[in-house]
Amino acid sequence: MSPISTSLPPTMSGIQLLGHGGPEVLALNNDIAVPSYTDEDVVIKVLAAGVNNTDINTRTAWYSKSDADSDDASWSGNALTFPRIQGADVCGVIVAVGAGVNRNRIGQRVLIEPCLRFAKGKRLESPWYFGSECDGGFAEYTVVADQHAHAIDSEYSNEELASFPCSYSTAENMLTRARVTAKDTILITGASGGVGSAAIQLAKARGAKVIAVTSPSKNEQLLALGADQVLERNIDLVKSLGRNSVNVVIDLVAGKQWPQLLDILMPGGRYAVSGAIGGAIVELDVRTLYLKDLSFYGCTVLEPDVFPNLVKAIEQKKIAPVIAEVFPLAKINDAQLMFEQKQHVGKIVLTVG
Repeated sequence: MSPISTSLPPTMSGIQLLGHGGPEVLALNNDIAVPSYTDEDVVIKVLAAGVNNTDINTRTAWYSKSDADSDDASWSGNALTFPRIQGADVCGVIVAVGAGVNRNRIGQRVLIEPCLRFAKGKRLESPWYFGSECDGGFAEYTVVADQHAHAIDSEYSNEELASFPCSYSTAENMLTRARVTAKDTILITGASGGVGSAAIQLAKARGAKVIAVTSPSKNEQLLALGADQVLERNIDLVKSLGRNSVNVVIDLVAGKQWPQLLDILMPGGRYAVSGAIGGAIVELDVRTLYLKDLSFYGCTVLEPDVFPNLVKAIEQKKIAPVIAEVFPLAKINDAQLMFEQKQHVGKIVLTVG
C-alpha cells in the first residue's frame, strides 16, 4: 500500500458499543486506533453523525429473531463483533486515500452511503450496513470504500448534511421500489421521524399526494413539510379514508394497525416497509394480499441509483434538512434518550469534529 494522506494521528476518540444492552454498553474511548485502509478506501474525518433507530436496535439486539440472541442481531443476521463503532449517518471530509484512489479527493466534503456493496478492498457477497457489519461514524475518523463516499456541494452545515444519508436514502429507496409518481396518493406511517419526514419531502418532490400519520401534537409541523393531510396515529384508517383509498403505503410502524394498511390500499396497490417500531409481528389475511393483487416491498438494500439521486436533490435544494436537536458526541446517551421518547420531528445529530 502506498497511501496518500494528510498527517493522521495514531489514535482517536469515539463511542464504542461493548455488547448488547442498555445505554451502559456505550463507552467513550479516547485511545482508539485510527482505522487502517486498503488501496480502494478513503479515510474520512467525521464532522457530524446522525442518530437513528438502527443504532438503538443494534445495541439492544432488536434485529434478532431468536429472543434477542446476539448470534443473529446485526443487519446481516450474523453476530456483531465487539467493540463496534456505530453511526450510519456521516458528513465528513476526506483526509487520506488509498493508492488506487484519485488524490484530488483529499479535502472533499462527503456523505457516506450507508448501504455498502464494497468493503475491505473487495465487492461484498451480501451488502453491509455502515456501523453494523463494520465500524461507522461515531468517532473522529472512519474508513469506507471510495465509491461509497459521495462528494457534496452544498451550503448546508455539517450537522444539516448529516441528517440526510440514512433516513433520506431509506425513504427514497422505499419510494423508488414502490414506483411512486405524481399520480399516486400515498400514506406514510411514523411520519414525524427521520425517515417519515424525509418521505414526505421526497414524495412531494415527485408530485404525489401525501397523507401522514403521526401524533396530534406534530400535525402543523408535518403540514409545513408538505403533507396534504395528517391523521392521528391511533385513528381507524378505514373509517377515516375508506377502503381502497390510497395507491401506496410507506410503512415504518407495522404493529396492531397493520391490517388496516392493506384495507386502505387500492387493488394493485404497493406496500413498502423498512421499519416496525409499533411491533414486528403482524396479522396478515392472505386473501387480502392476493385478491387485491397487492405488491409488497421489503426495503433495506439501496437500489444503485438511490444515493446519487439523493445527493443531487440535496444540492438542488429540492429537499431541506429537518433538525430536532444537536448534541456533542460524548452526550450520545442523552441524544438516544431523546430519540426514544419520540417527541421530536426530524433528526437528532451528534457533532464529532
